[in-house]
Amino acid sequence: MGQASEPRGDAPIRFGTSGWRGILGEDFTFPRLRLVLSAVGRWLGQQPGGGGEVIVAHDTRFLGERMAALAASAMHAHGQRPLLARGAVPTPVVARAIRRRRARAALVFTASHNPPDYQGLKLLGASGGSLGPDQTLRIESLLRATGDEPAAAPQPVRSLDLVAPYLKELLAVVDRTPIARARLRVVYDAMHGAGAPVLTSALTSLGARVRLLRGEPDPRFGGAAPDPVPERLRELSRSLRAARGLALGLATDGDADRFAAVDSDGRLLSQTQAVALLVDHLARSGRIRRGVALSVAAGSLVEKVAQGHGLSVTRHPIGFRFLSRELGSGAADAAADESGGFALGSFSADKDGILSGCLLAELMATLRSSLRKRLAELERRHGRSECGRSVQPLNPRSLEALASLRAAPPARVGQHPVRSAAMGDGLQLVFDDGFLLLRASGTEPVLRVYAEARSARALAQRLAAGARLLAP
Repeated sequence: MGQASEPRGDAPIRFGTSGWRGILGEDFTFPRLRLVLSAVGRWLGQQPGGGGEVIVAHDTRFLGERMAALAASAMHAHGQRPLLARGAVPTPVVARAIRRRRARAALVFTASHNPPDYQGLKLLGASGGSLGPDQTLRIESLLRATGDEPAAAPQPVRSLDLVAPYLKELLAVVDRTPIARARLRVVYDAMHGAGAPVLTSALTSLGARVRLLRGEPDPRFGGAAPDPVPERLRELSRSLRAARGLALGLATDGDADRFAAVDSDGRLLSQTQAVALLVDHLARSGRIRRGVALSVAAGSLVEKVAQGHGLSVTRHPIGFRFLSRELGSGAADAAADESGGFALGSFSADKDGILSGCLLAELMATLRSSLRKRLAELERRHGRSECGRSVQPLNPRSLEALASLRAAPPARVGQHPVRSAAMGDGLQLVFDDGFLLLRASGTEPVLRVYAEARSARALAQRLAAGARLLAP
């Protein structure tokens, strides 16, 4: 078998923090995809047990259905038993199906929150969580040794509805009684992604009255990235301000593994605030008993809330795959990252924006008041935590600036002395009142700036200072 060669002019195929992603037709092409699928098939064949069931799925992005069919044929050619998910489905539905069916793995065609011109392939392992770096590096090594194989002939593939059993299992985790009694209204912005029918059905079954925004499947996502960040959720905030009675705003990204929440006053909760509320609620109700795994960029309020309930907290590099490992091993009952990812280990090892939204609905209905009332209690006990992120251009100058900062971290940023500097994933500067993290994205050609401070004004200043450091 001949040595693999990259298509001329294309960069090497690399798996980032959440699979392989690239611009469709430029980086993510059918010839390159066939090479990747061959490497994945060979990797699966090397695992103990040989062949087994492999779930193949896609979300609402361009060519997802065609790529899933190609992947199913490729897995069959490599001795696996592919099972094709019926229709476009959210990634959390697939993650849960792996655990239910005891499948060996899953291939999900999604680029999650990335812009609409992207496509991607996310690989989930037998635990239901993303493959770890050792596994993806092995697939990359097989990719370099994969020759030009003939295209796999189409094979009859069994398809199955994965949504119905997911909903049944989800509804067993969430307490529907308070939601129905509170006559909760939910405005849900699906951002034209795969979560629309699933979260809508779940909330309705729980007794909530749901108004759906941007629920139609659209591979262009309305012309912008399906990322639930503040600038994309203005209509959701306006809808909450106009709503009557007890109301909650929810949003999910393109494949519904990320979530965002808007309180009844129309104000968007930060990811740190939303996760702190979830951890507090689940600890109070006994559904988190051991520990919580957090990314290094998650805000300190989550950690303090967890510790206040006697829970252990561990920190991990950015990328939910590191958190999935903690959930899969039983070291943690819950996990959260800095960008809207939350998982409850008893349900799934991967982040689940659908479950997160339902649990927040349960919390608000239990409180019979705004989420900020409970948040204010947590902040009085543990202190305020304002967290945010921004994007900066990736170019030779900004990369050089980041490399220089890593080689010689600043002693202070503005008026704030740097207490410590960590050189893991990028550069993290720790202050008395928060942090500043600078790193290259693992899913897009951009630099990301993450920050925490004790007030919204201080947070804006810190994010601006981070941008200046990358553009001297």
